[in-house]
Order: sequence, then structure tokens, then C-alpha cells
Amino acid sequence: MPPLMIRGNGHGVTSRAMEISWVTRKENGKRLLKPRIPICISTNPSQIKLKDLMDLYGNCNHSCHRFPKLDPRGKFVEAVDVKKLGVALSHSFVLVSVFCNPEDVGIGLVNNNYSSYKSQGEDPCPLPPPPSRSLDFFSKLKQPIMPVVSPSDSRLVGFGRAVSDVGLTASIYDVMVLPSMRRMGIGSMIVKRIVRMLTSRGIYDIAVLCSANERLFFKACGFGDDILGSTTMMYTRTFPIYSEGDQMITCAGQNQLLAPPENPSNLID
Repeated sequence: MPPLMIRGNGHGVTSRAMEISWVTRKENGKRLLKPRIPICISTNPSQIKLKDLMDLYGNCNHSCHRFPKLDPRGKFVEAVDVKKLGVALSHSFVLVSVFCNPEDVGIGLVNNNYSSYKSQGEDPCPLPPPPSRSLDFFSKLKQPIMPVVSPSDSRLVGFGRAVSDVGLTASIYDVMVLPSMRRMGIGSMIVKRIVRMLTSRGIYDIAVLCSANERLFFKACGFGDDILGSTTMMYTRTFPIYSEGDQMITCAGQNQLLAPPENPSNLID
């Protein structure tokens, strides 16, 4: 059976352009003396395999469920529903995926750091961590000028998407990078590519849905607080289970609780 793949529906940006780039691991904002890793940045939806993308969601512990289930370690039991993911991608305006050769996953990590990723179950790589590459003069000469990275036989290590009304506004979702490939600038490459494709279509009102831990990253990518002071609000009212009326979903730690609706007189109509 051929792998499941995403195909554009004609409504979004389906540019087939691919870009080959080099990345190097960084610490404290400085590039380390580590080998350069070739990556492929693609905006072609048909090059995304659903199974590989689901694995990336799981490895990044990124969930699209409204009420995600967690295992005892705090990891999501099921990161995303495959059918809903396929529908969401087919209706996304921009899809950006990043690939690298499987043997390059984990390059530049010292052994103990790589082992920590494996022990946490964040990056189950089927290959052993490759040996560190020497960066002497002769090894640099051996690195190819145009590396070979093909999405068809490479590993998906980064992803991001945007939805838009194709005229005024757009929102960015699901920006993620494989844990063992972080601190290389891949995440900012994804965001910059999405923004560039949106602005090329005359869309400049671009928002991003992110957690508090991700705010500094997106701020470094050029995002900031809305000058109008607006903020994101999520719809929390659910269909009534009983006939008493609407109920509200409230959070209590990692659990969701049903609470009675507030007094209608205190709400804005």
C-alpha cells in the first residue's frame, strides 16, 4: 500500500519550490564548531506523508486534541487524529516541511545529550547516534557543495502551517521541530518561509497561536503583542449532556471539569 500523502486542493499556496540549506547547532545564540547538516525546506503538500507527520507530532509532544489524554510520563497518548489531520492539511493555505538525511539526525549532539533524548522517548531514531564529524580543513573540503536531500527518502524533522481567508488575515499553527534537531534555526526558517509566502500574496495581518513557553521564540521571529490589545479566546461551551442547559469547560491542572454556566446578566451579549 503506498504511503498516505497530502495533496493540495487548489485553494492554498501549493508552490513546489524546494530549497537546500545548511544548519549548524547553536548554544546560547552562538554557532558551535559542529558539522554542517544539509536540510531540504519544501512547500509542496504532496511531499508530506501523514504517518511521518503524525510521528513528528508525537516526538514533539504536540497535541491537536481538545481534551488530550496523557500517559503517566505526561506524554500524549494520541497526538492527533489522522483523518482530521488530513482534512486540516488539505484546507491549510501554506504548508512548510523540513527534511534531512536519516544519518544526520542527532549530528552535533554529545553522547549524553543524545541519550537523554532517547531516554525521555522524545526522538526514537532507528539509527544509532552517528559519530562526531571532524571539522578540520580537509574534512571541510570533502563536504559537497550541493548536498543531496530528497523528501522521498529523508526524515521529516520540522513542520509548520498557516490558514487564511486569502484576502485579509492568516494564522500560523503547529510549528514544531524534532527535539534532537533543535537549536539549529530550523524553527525560525519555517516561520520566515510561511510569513514570506503570506506577504507575497498581500496578507500582512498574521497571527500565531502559541503557548507561553513559545512566546520568546515567536518574538524573535518578529511577532509581538497586538497594538489593539486583543487576545486569543477559545470557545469552551460544550453541548449539554443533560437537559439542565449549557455547561462550561474549565481546566484543573491537567484535567477538564464541567462547571455550571455563569449568570447571563454578567455576560456581554
